[in-house]
Amino acid sequence: MQNRAMDAALLTPAEMSEADRRTIEGGTPGIVLMERAARAVAEVVRAKFPDARRIACLAGPGNNGGDAWAVAAILKRAGCDVRLFHLVPPDALAGDAAIAAAGYDGPAAPLAGFRPPEFDLIVDGLFGAGLARPLEGEVAALVDRLNAAPTPVIAIDLPSGISGANGAVLGSAIEAAVTVTFFRGKPGHLLEPGRSHRGDLVVADIGIPDSVLAGIAPTTFANAPALWRHRLALPSEAGHKYDRGHAVVFSGPASRTGAARMAATAALRGGAGLATVFSPAGAILVNAAHLTAVMLQRCEDEAELRAHLEDERLNAFMLGPGFGATDLARTYAKTLLAAERRLVLDADAITAFQDEPEALFGAVREAAAARLDGEPALVLTPHAGEFKRLFPDIAVAEDLSKIDRARRAAARAGAVLVLKGRDTVIASPDGRAAINATGTPWLATAGAGDVLAGIVTAQLAQKAPSFEAACAAVWMHGKAAEAFGPGLIAEDLPAMLPQVFAELAG
Repeated sequence: MQNRAMDAALLTPAEMSEADRRTIEGGTPGIVLMERAARAVAEVVRAKFPDARRIACLAGPGNNGGDAWAVAAILKRAGCDVRLFHLVPPDALAGDAAIAAAGYDGPAAPLAGFRPPEFDLIVDGLFGAGLARPLEGEVAALVDRLNAAPTPVIAIDLPSGISGANGAVLGSAIEAAVTVTFFRGKPGHLLEPGRSHRGDLVVADIGIPDSVLAGIAPTTFANAPALWRHRLALPSEAGHKYDRGHAVVFSGPASRTGAARMAATAALRGGAGLATVFSPAGAILVNAAHLTAVMLQRCEDEAELRAHLEDERLNAFMLGPGFGATDLARTYAKTLLAAERRLVLDADAITAFQDEPEALFGAVREAAAARLDGEPALVLTPHAGEFKRLFPDIAVAEDLSKIDRARRAAARAGAVLVLKGRDTVIASPDGRAAINATGTPWLATAGAGDVLAGIVTAQLAQKAPSFEAACAAVWMHGKAAEAFGPGLIAEDLPAMLPQVFAELAG
């Protein structure tokens, strides 16, 4: 399957400026791009708010403001009752923004005269993705009034006050119903709190050629099938179960076995040809009473694990949920890495290394030196609390965004890192990162993370590259939650995976 990863690329504000520059250098005038952007916004206005007649366009001092002037001109020609409110007068504008302002012949007034309740719709063109300082004074007060009003807002590029680089609120930020951006999305569209402020996201084609991405070489992506579908191993007509790998999940003691069983079921539903629970002797009967398609083996200590590892078909392991943050968790993890097995660590297995994280990272480096395929052997799947236990200095660094934290931690650990949350970030040691947007609030339920770790293990068992395996699993996990709907509990997720695979195959 053809690699369409660049379809999922996200561009930082600096990278988007470079895409604009290269396109203009290639012969497309900047004002042409601005007019195309304005047409795209006007089309969204007509499609999503067809009854809006009194429309206010808010124009800032830069090209985002130029877009707003151009939108106002298009909507006025279409018969809408448009009024433009500007942060700076048109004679203070320069470049393409000045050209756009000259093309508008309708009513315009300073921003101080704007009253949100007087309008059916507001177009926000104050500040775009490149905003680098907090909103304050008159503009911040206006944003607060606008958010308190019932009038819907369409934001051009990004809601004013949201950082395009990391989704942070810079002082105050507009809460939009719809955001229209151009060519590619920005990290700030998917990272919180930007994701919650942008409303529906529309990415419009304004004629920037995809070829400009080759020179920019973006490393941040939206977590979408275009990024990883070509690297997944789906069942073949002539294949058999061992072609699809054998996933192994470690069980905790008798009173804490449920997490392992859910994870193993998720691994089997997630595509692994076989799945086995490795159980301590005291939990064998409890696990046996609940398992059917998932197999069961006793694994009591390091010696028994080493004996099992003589079977090279056991190729992907998951350790942590319900296991206990014990010396045995550390021993098992280091043994598996030394045996060149692919490993997912979650929950208790992450906490087990909180006092000696370098013991884990050193084992990963040794495993990497022994591997021939260059793939990270380890995938870590922490929530924010577990992340802080393993990377305490990175977790509290105030100058780092979530995506920066994930990247830095992945590089330090030599592992693919899945930093969970509504805006889950998947980061690779090579600098690539993806931001997820699938899922529902119902995923905030006990055991959902155990199921996610099982789905990651399934993709590793099928020999998907570690970054793509983690990305695919996070996307599938979210889609399974969407397919089930309200009332979800963790046990419901594996049964929804066939529907997710059907969507992928469609």
